[in-house]
Amino acid sequence: MSPLVKCVPNFSEGRRQKVLAALAEALSSVPQALLTNFSADADHNRSVFTLMGTPLAVKEAVLQGARCAVALIDLNVHRGAHPRIGAVDVVPFVPLAETTLEQCRALAHEFAEQLVAEFNVPVYFYEESAQRPERRDLAYFRQVGFEFLREHSGEELYRPDLGPTQLHPTAGATAVGARKPLVAFNVNLDTTDITIAQRIARALRERDGGLRGVKAMGVNLATRGMVQVSFNIVEPDVTPLYRVLENVRLEAARFGVAVVETEIIGTLSSQVLVDTFNYYMQLRTFETSQIDDVWIERLKTMTHDQ
Repeated sequence: MSPLVKCVPNFSEGRRQKVLAALAEALSSVPQALLTNFSADADHNRSVFTLMGTPLAVKEAVLQGARCAVALIDLNVHRGAHPRIGAVDVVPFVPLAETTLEQCRALAHEFAEQLVAEFNVPVYFYEESAQRPERRDLAYFRQVGFEFLREHSGEELYRPDLGPTQLHPTAGATAVGARKPLVAFNVNLDTTDITIAQRIARALRERDGGLRGVKAMGVNLATRGMVQVSFNIVEPDVTPLYRVLENVRLEAARFGVAVVETEIIGTLSSQVLVDTFNYYMQLRTFETSQIDDVWIERLKTMTHDQ
């Protein structure tokens, strides 16, 4: 089997349907790179795409998406609830099957070099690709944002790792990295008080003494009349999805606030679903091998090979 990778590019556009359609078309244009999932949020003004396939095909597909984004997205007029530094905001490469993080790290650097060469968009490396320990966490760049970096990217603390010192005038900069699989999980609350979402995020995220491997922030969903606690669970084998949700409910109850709904952004492993199913169904044991679809896909492969 050829090496396989996943890439989850985030673009700073979640409202203009023609731009979103153009991005989807560009990302779907390369054989052996499959666009497996897509979501966009108008309040965040952000879209997240998931691609899977061979490393070179996935890299080329994301470059096609970058061409579209640089041409159509201008951060000078972009407004949204989600922090961002670029039109092509984040590009993480994730190992699948037998692919290693080291291979994804090399792929991330190849992609970054091509991005700089073609578009003159500077790159910050994060997670496993980070060149400085303090830059492993994406929040190092995103918490200051495009407008701040536009004025301060020439300073040592914020100088890009690759490419020009100054940000691209409309496309900003891009964070590129290699990372392990994570779970992107949002919890929407029946209140418009953003401070409640922020306090819950602070209580649960690891950097403030919360749950291990959990990153979180509060987001205002103005068009829906509610607020959101947005999570990246970067160690789902250590802190499972259900534990995050139950802790949100516990913290929200302090304020007399209920959970309205939750959402998963992108794709995740079947083991996360099995663990969550086991917990809420109070099953003694339930395994991935008990899911029909797993066997159906294997049978399809066997039949095709014959």
